[in-house]
Amino acid sequence: MKTILVTGSNGQLGNEIRKRANVGNCRYIFTDVEELDITDIGAIRKAVTENDINVIVNCAAYTNVDKAEDDEKLADLINNKAVEHLAIAAAENDATLIHISTDYVFGGHETNIPLTESDAVNPLGVYGKTKLAGEEALKKTGCKYIIFRTAWLYSEFGKNFVKTMRQLTETKERIKVVFDQVGTPTYAGDLAEAICEIIENDSLDRTGTYHFSNEGAVSWYDFAKEICELSGNTCDIQPCHSDEFPSAVKRPNYSVLDKTLVKETFDIRIPYWKDSLKKCISELCSRR
Repeated sequence: MKTILVTGSNGQLGNEIRKRANVGNCRYIFTDVEELDITDIGAIRKAVTENDINVIVNCAAYTNVDKAEDDEKLADLINNKAVEHLAIAAAENDATLIHISTDYVFGGHETNIPLTESDAVNPLGVYGKTKLAGEEALKKTGCKYIIFRTAWLYSEFGKNFVKTMRQLTETKERIKVVFDQVGTPTYAGDLAEAICEIIENDSLDRTGTYHFSNEGAVSWYDFAKEICELSGNTCDIQPCHSDEFPSAVKRPNYSVLDKTLVKETFDIRIPYWKDSLKKCISELCSRR
């Protein structure tokens, strides 16, 4: 039986993994900052050794893209240094580290061609730079690892675009949403399912960096329109340019991820974004 340590388990992805943890023959240990401070390498070493951990799934991250510009020290501590600590502990105990990274390691490309794992990285802000630094620090430790770069993550848990749009389109008559940023939403439940399957199927030896988001491509505007319609709301959503919402950091204008490598390597099928959105909204509606 494998023992899996999940960090940042109170977030979107951690909670989705928690929902699936009773399937299979693995033992999951869920922690967040209250139970395990991943910036403390001594605490990590103790937790990994005492619990005989085989796999670490790192769901913890500093994800406030705008705030990171003024809080670079903390963002780097969580997105970079803590990842290195986890990787060191994994290497010392012959464990595998599954780490979640982001499309923000790319700066957005001039050509609208889905980004592969081998495309040049060029983060535009502190968030992307610290996430890329974490990827690089992890690799230098020599630990066994699987990195998943994902994008536009949402779920029934925590704060995310889907829940925000549902609330706004229910309470506002009219809103504006940017149409000049294109990517692919990712239902955290689908990513959690893939991670658990990889662990259960003993595919952990396929070290590397992989892209994972749902299939398809969409602008934030079109995403918001679909959320509004599926939620049964009648808000008038108008498209606007990104410069109408000044930000401390420039977002990638095109960050659709190519999933060919992850699908072929792990023989997995990734759902279309609209299908997964319907599933999530149905779950949210059932909770009312």
